[in-house]
Amino acid sequence: MRTAVIDRKTAETQIHCELNLDGNGNTDISSGIGFFDHMMSLLAFHGQMDLVLKADGDLDVDDHHTIEDCGIAFGQAFRQAIGERKGIARYGTFTLPMDESLATVSLDISGRPYLVFNCEFNRDSIGMMATEMVQEFMRAFAYHAGITLHINLHYGANDHHKAEAVFKALGHALNIAFTVNSDVLMSTKGMLE
Repeated sequence: MRTAVIDRKTAETQIHCELNLDGNGNTDISSGIGFFDHMMSLLAFHGQMDLVLKADGDLDVDDHHTIEDCGIAFGQAFRQAIGERKGIARYGTFTLPMDESLATVSLDISGRPYLVFNCEFNRDSIGMMATEMVQEFMRAFAYHAGITLHINLHYGANDHHKAEAVFKALGHALNIAFTVNSDVLMSTKGMLE
């Protein structure tokens, strides 16, 4: 089983994350930010990962520290759970429609973190989550997971649908990439770092 447990405590947040990459999409998520919890539940379900994510953050300030630190902890858990990466497909791409919105996520579990984020939102927030935090979460996750992550929102009108398409597509792309389908390390270098 490819699992990890991460506890992250700072002066701003306290995060507990449990991740099982070989799960069934079961979740127990509570950050105090309803829309973010919804997005993380969708990500885990569509990635078929079991995820426990508990956050106690300084929401009296705003949502930034809590969501960013959840991204850090989730990324660290992913990197730990994926292990040596031997036999994984490594690459994953998924295009997902959500009503009028369409998003494509492409990624490489390479050990080399990078984020390309081409998404525009119309609203400042969805529920208690600032729309700018979608990018901040993705950056924190990509850099701490050690993945190259390209996110392209092709079009859409409803910001809820746009964000949902992105998070669901990320789940599917991750699942494709971390699936073990051989005993070969997918690198001509002989290592993924």
